[in-house]
Amino acid sequence: MTQQYRAYLVGENGVFRSAEAFEASSDSSALAFAKQFTRLGKVEVWQLGRKIAVLESEQSRLLEPTRPTLTRQ
Repeated sequence: MTQQYRAYLVGENGVFRSAEAFEASSDSSALAFAKQFTRLGKVEVWQLGRKIAVLESEQSRLLEPTRPTLTRQ
């Protein structure tokens, strides 16, 4: 059984810029589908009135500083 979801593209000011309606069989499937939109910016995933998650944009993940890995010798 599938459920209705929406992926909202969130602008820098926090206002929804656009939305994509889709169906998925579970929350995890919906998140996997919505992840494709993160190349455009931050995405909020909703199932009716229930917020599932906020997915950060690919660009913000690329700009995060990498932490050095400590190795023991």
